[in-house]
Order: sequence, then C-alpha cells, then structure tokens
Amino acid sequence: TMYHGLGTLELNLRAQGYNKPMLVSHNSGGMAQLNSTDALQTVHSGPVSGVAASEHLAMQAELGNVVATDMGGTSFDIGIVDQGGVKHYDFNPVIDRWLVSIPMVHLVTLGAGGGSIAHFERLFNSIEIGPQSAGSDPGPACYDRGGLKPTVTDADLVLGYLDPKNYANGRIPLNPKRAKQAIEDNLCDDLDMSVVEVARLIKRNVDANMANGISTELRTRGYEPKDFTILAYGGNGPLHACGIANALGISKILAPPYSSTFSACGAGNVNQMHIHEMSTWTVLFNAAAKAFFTDYESFNKSVEELERRGREDLLRQGMSADQIKYRLELDMRYGDQRVQTAVITAQNRLKAQKDVLALMDQFHKSYGARFGEGSQSPEAGVRINTIRVCAYVEQPKVQFAKLKLNGKSRPAPAPLGRRDCHFVGYDKALDTPVYGEDALVEGTQIDGPAIVTARATTYLVEPGWSYHAAAQGGVWFIKK
Repeated sequence: TMYHGLGTLELNLRAQGYNKPMLVSHNSGGMAQLNSTDALQTVHSGPVSGVAASEHLAMQAELGNVVATDMGGTSFDIGIVDQGGVKHYDFNPVIDRWLVSIPMVHLVTLGAGGGSIAHFERLFNSIEIGPQSAGSDPGPACYDRGGLKPTVTDADLVLGYLDPKNYANGRIPLNPKRAKQAIEDNLCDDLDMSVVEVARLIKRNVDANMANGISTELRTRGYEPKDFTILAYGGNGPLHACGIANALGISKILAPPYSSTFSACGAGNVNQMHIHEMSTWTVLFNAAAKAFFTDYESFNKSVEELERRGREDLLRQGMSADQIKYRLELDMRYGDQRVQTAVITAQNRLKAQKDVLALMDQFHKSYGARFGEGSQSPEAGVRINTIRVCAYVEQPKVQFAKLKLNGKSRPAPAPLGRRDCHFVGYDKALDTPVYGEDALVEGTQIDGPAIVTARATTYLVEPGWSYHAAAQGGVWFIKK
C-alpha cells in the first residue's frame, strides 16, 4: 500500500517536471530511493530525522553532547547525540507487537505531547498524563472541535502561556472557556482543587515525566545529564523546555533554528545510506587463554561482504562507485557484560596485532569516558558482538550558523502586551510581558518570566531563566 501511494507521488512529480529522484527517509538515519525502501524502514523515520538534524547541528555549532527532545502533539521523543560520534541503535526493535530485524536509530517515545490527555488516577490519588491523546481530531478541548477531555495544551492555555487569538499564527483560534470546562468537569472534583491549581499540576507532572525519561535514558547508558545540552524542538518543545530542565537540573537549553519543523529539516539533510550488519563472536582478547585475536582474514572478509552489499544498494540507485564511502561500527563489550559500547573506527581492516591493540585501546577510552575512568574490565576479556557497515553518499546539507553565545546583547524590544501567567512553584499569577517575532533578532536578551510568540511556536521563559536569541532564529535558555 505504501509503495503504491509513494509510487503514484513519484509519477506525479515527474509529470510536474521534477526530474530528481524521490528519496524516502529511513529510521536508520539515512534515506534511499523508493525501489530500495520497505515499509518497516519508514517507521519512526520522522523523529529519527530530528536526531539526524541534532547531530548535524551539534557538530557545526560545536555544542558538545546533546539530548534531542521532540515534543509535538502526541508524543515526546528522546535521542542522544554524543560528541564522540557514538551511534545508538536498536537492532531488533519492537514495532507494534512484532520483533523485527532492522537496525533503527534508538529513540525513546513518551506519551507526553500537547494533545496528551490528563486523567485522574484513583490508585495514586493524582493526575496521570497520557498515553491517550486527543490527536488532531477532535484535538484538545480548546480547539472547539468537540474534544471534551483535558489535555496539556488546555492546561497551557489556562496558565496563560498561549494567546487564544494568535495560536499557530492565528490559524487555530483557541477557546479558553472550553479548556477550563474540560479541566473542571473531569478533574477538579476528584482532586478538590481549582482549575488553575489542576492546570499547574498537569504542567508540573508532564514536565517531570519528560525529565524522568531523559534522566533514565542518559544514566542507563553511562551519561550524566549535567554534561548535556537540551535541544528542544517540535511545536511544543520551547514551551516546556524550562520546566523539563528545572526538573532535571540542566542549566542550558537550545531551541534550534526552524524548531517547529526541525525534524523535517533533518529529513532533507541526511545522506543516502544503507546499513548492513552481522552478529559475530569475535574475541579480541581471551582472558582465560591470555591470547589476542589473530584470524584477521575472517574479520576482513565479513567487513568486505557488508561493504559489498551496501555498495550494490547504492550502485542500483545510480550512484557512482567513487562517491561511496563506508563507516565501520563495532559493538564491543567486556567479557559477558550486558552493556555494549559502539565504537566507530577508521580501521576498516585488521592486519596485525597492533591493529587489534589500537581497537581495544579505542574501546577502553570510550568506555571510560561514558562510565567513569577505572570502570573498564579488560581482565574479563574483550569481544565484538556486532559488525556494522554504513555505506553512504554525501548529500548537500543545510549549513547551520555558529550558535554559541558571543557575549553581545541588544535590549529587548517593547512588549506587545502583558498577561497574568501561573508558574509551578508560585501560588499567585505573575505579570508576564509578551513579545513578538522581533525578539528573535540575534543578541536579544530577556529575563524571565516572559513569553515570545512566533508564527510556529511559543517560547516560554520561566522565572529564574533568561532568553538569548542566537543566529538563524535559534534561542538559548540559560538558568540564572
């Protein structure tokens, strides 16, 4: 069904004079022509494209370690971008209820988007957010399209963060009365709280849920959250970024250029690529025998076979052999440890013992950087579990500016108006200035609380944070 639909689209493009190949985003972090794509490769390819854009932005803007967070209407997606180039994959991801054998960029998805429904959980006498979602039809109650359940967007409207007349650049008028009614009818009696108190509780819980998801994802992989910059994108990312960082203890957030369409930017910014991999039991150092790996020929043949398969994929799509590049990734571990560490190596072949020692040394340093120096266990042995070859052809990319703060600042423009906004940790409403898109001019600095309303998203600067406009429409949030 998907092939028929996209094939028809490709024919229509041809009929309109578009003569370039139509490329389809893959959940491996690359893209390919339709004749080399199956439906499984497209599942979650949108959020994966956001991770690819995050990686490219982090490299060009020199951001270091980044945790990519995409908050849209139905979900909150988390990806990790390591400045050392470590790739994180799921090798047998579960799609729906099926275990499938495709390499897919690792993502964690939480039911915490703008349309996620808040409901009373009697067991804990509290509010739970999601995973049920109002979706786009009927959408949140405030959309006035028949939705009756309270959502995160309804809470944001009640708290004063959203402009009812200027939401989605004015294309979706919001009805505050519907939002209040949905919260009151479904939650206030059970919790014995006012509408504003419940809305504040929804905001606190959804931010805490997302912060917990990020913390769990980073720490289980040996990372410390404070060493990362949050990259907040998606339609709701800049609206909840400060609340998430408060709960997480992170002091630096970047809302990237094109934040509401950042994943789409990434989809057009990746290489034509195919990944082929194989499981292996390659013991580089046998602790029991005190012996190093010597069967270089079998290892090299495995790599050559994976390169051949990737090369044939790309040649079939009209690429020339001299355009094709290869990246060798090895999943390595100490002994029978459960934890694997992906090592990207420039050594595509093993020729002597010094190559084996260099590979082990690279793994040793990577493991120590993630889990702490001294945690390495070479005495347990070192082995390779997976050999993976990415065959790719470089594509033209969006060039991101240097987004680091340069110390230059310009005064904030005059606010367009003011609103009473309610924030977590504050019993009373705070008088909050509201700015327009002129606040996105590079160098603009605003102390919170403040709201910046742009055409595609809303930037919420919570108390205790400052707003710094960077190049290309990027925005930094810095904890004061």
